[in-house]
Amino acid sequence: MKIQKDFSLQNLKNQNKMKILNHKERKEIQDKLTEQFGIKKIPNVLVKFGEEKIFAFSGNLTLLQKLQKLTRIEGIGSYIAKEQRDEIRLSIEGSHLFKSQITKNIFELNAEQKNLWMHGSELNIQTNKRGFLVMKYNDDFLGTGKASEHKIGNFIPKIRRLKERN
Repeated sequence: MKIQKDFSLQNLKNQNKMKILNHKERKEIQDKLTEQFGIKKIPNVLVKFGEEKIFAFSGNLTLLQKLQKLTRIEGIGSYIAKEQRDEIRLSIEGSHLFKSQITKNIFELNAEQKNLWMHGSELNIQTNKRGFLVMKYNDDFLGTGKASEHKIGNFIPKIRRLKERN
């Protein structure tokens, strides 16, 4: 039991560990974004927390590096994506940041689908695609869903979903 507890504590420490991505790591993320969504340019420094969460940071990199040596940093910049296996899932902010560059894997929602999506429902619809799709309604990007054979899974966090009014 103690081994499991220590392992869990180590995982928790790794989740909060900040890493400024080097050129090679940034290029790997860039290549995935280009392949999946047509995104060709990342305008910010990329920072990774844990093994998956990617943040865009546009501030003073030298200051950030100095701060990192002095204290544990738990968050910085805007959360833009999460690496999941060999794919990237854009957050709502990530879909907004790259709005003008996204050219691939866009799913256009109608008004009814948009309402369901923003309330956190998955869409029971066959898209003939697999993998992550950027959800779009008119000119608004609404994050990313995961398409499978008969549905698109929703990743909008509960705190950000629209609530029904009484």
